[in-house]
Amino acid sequence: MKSISTPALSRRGFLAGGAAAGAAASLRPAWADTPKPFSLRAAPGRARLVPEPWGETDIWCYGGAVPGPEIRVRQGDRLRIAVENALDEDTTVHWHGLRVPNAMDGVPHLTQAPIAPGETFTYEFDALDAGTFWYHPHQRSFEQVGRGLYGALIVEEETPPRADRELVWVLDDWRLTQDAAIAADFGGFHDMSHAGRLGNTVTINGRIPDAVPVRTGERIRLRLINAANARIFALDFGDLAPQVIALDGQPVTPHAPLDPRGWVVIGPAMRVDLMLDMAGTPGETVTITDRFFSDQNFGVVDLAYAETPLRDSPPDWDMALAPNPLPEPDIARARRHEVTFTGGMMGGMVERQMGIESRESMMGGGMMGRMHDGSIWFVNGVAAEGHILDPMLTLERDASHVIAMTNATAFHHPIHLHGHSFRVLSRNGTPTAHREWQDTVLIAPRERVEIAFVADNPGDWMFHCHILEHQAGGMMGVFRVA
Repeated sequence: MKSISTPALSRRGFLAGGAAAGAAASLRPAWADTPKPFSLRAAPGRARLVPEPWGETDIWCYGGAVPGPEIRVRQGDRLRIAVENALDEDTTVHWHGLRVPNAMDGVPHLTQAPIAPGETFTYEFDALDAGTFWYHPHQRSFEQVGRGLYGALIVEEETPPRADRELVWVLDDWRLTQDAAIAADFGGFHDMSHAGRLGNTVTINGRIPDAVPVRTGERIRLRLINAANARIFALDFGDLAPQVIALDGQPVTPHAPLDPRGWVVIGPAMRVDLMLDMAGTPGETVTITDRFFSDQNFGVVDLAYAETPLRDSPPDWDMALAPNPLPEPDIARARRHEVTFTGGMMGGMVERQMGIESRESMMGGGMMGRMHDGSIWFVNGVAAEGHILDPMLTLERDASHVIAMTNATAFHHPIHLHGHSFRVLSRNGTPTAHREWQDTVLIAPRERVEIAFVADNPGDWMFHCHILEHQAGGMMGVFRVA
C-alpha cells in the first residue's frame, strides 16, 4: 500500500511531507443527583476526511462519525456513559484530563478489564472541573486513536466568560495512501523510535476544513484539542492576538501565548482555550499556519471576514475563568521525586551530552536488537511492557509532591499523568510565568521540568508520553497513590 510522499504541507488536499473532594461536592447543584446518560458505540465506519475526487475513508469511530459525539455537561453533573464495543478487538475509554475515580479511568488490566467485542461497560463519574477535555481508548491506542476513536468532552462553567460564539476544533493528522485509505503501518519501528506516527493530512473535526466565516469585531472562544498520535502544532494566527484562558481545561490568567513568536503550541492530548478578537478588515482572509516543523509550514485553515462587521471593534469583556476546585500543593513541604526519560534514536548521544548514565545504550545495534520486544524508551531505566506494571513511585495520599522530570532524549514528549492535574513550576530552573495547571506537559529535548500536585486521588495511575508510539515503545509507568 503506497503512502503519499510529499515534501511540503497544504491544507487544500493531502498535506505533504479529600480537600478537593469536599470543595467539588459543594459545587454539585440539585440537578446533579440524576446522572446524565450517554452512550458510545465503538465500531468501524466511513468518513469523508478529504474532498472529492477522493472517496470516503474506512475508519474506526464512536457513533458513526469522527470525532465521536461531543459530550457536553455542566460542572457538577454526574455522567453515566455506556460504551459498547462493536470492534473485533478489545477496547476501553479513557476520559482524558478528568479527575475520575480510579475504576473509571479506562486503562486495561490496570483499572478495569478490557471491554471485549460485543460487550458493554458503563462508566460513571462526576464532572468536578469545568473545562475542555476529551475521550479516547487506552487499549492499543496507537492504532485505535490513529483510526479515529476519539471525541470532545466539554464541561461548561456555571458562569462562562462572554463571547459572541464558541468553536471546538479537534485537530488530528492522518497517514493516508493515494486512495485516501488509512495506511496500515501502525506500530512501525521508525515511528516508535523517532517522533511518532506523523501523518500527511491534517483535519479539523474530521475533515479538511473550508474557510471559517468570521465578522469584524467578533469575539470567539476557541477550544483546541490535539487528538493526533504524534503531531505537535505551533499555530500562527497572523495579525490576530489570541489570549490563552485555559490549558488542559484548567483556567489560567489570560495571557498572550508564551512562545516568543506568539504561536500557540499544543502537543498531542493537550488542550488550549483561546479568546480570539476578530480585528481584521471586512472582506479579508487570515490564514492560521502551523509552523512547528520549520521546513513544513502549512495553512491549517482560513478565517474569512464577512463584508458586514459585527461591531466597529472587539468588545472589552472580562476573559478570566473561575478556578476549579484543585488542592494547592505545599511546595515547601512537598516530597520530591526524580524521573528521567531516556532512549529513542540518538538517545545515547543526548545522554552523554547531558552527563546522564542510563542502564541501556540505545545506539546502533543495541536498539535494533531490542526492536522485537518494543523496549525503545525508558522511564528511570525501565521500559514498560503492557499495562500490568509495578509502581515506579508510591506517593503518600493527600501529601504534596514535586516531580522533577528530565528529558534526556532527542525528541519532544507530552507527558500525561492520569487522575490528577498538576502545577508546572519551572522549566530548566526558571519559574513559569503563570504556574499553570495542566495534565499533559510538553517537554523539549534536554529540558528539565518540575511539576507539583497533591496526590489526593487513590489508586494506580498511568504516567506516560502521549506520543502514542512512544508509549507503546516503553515510555510509560505507574504512580501509586496510597
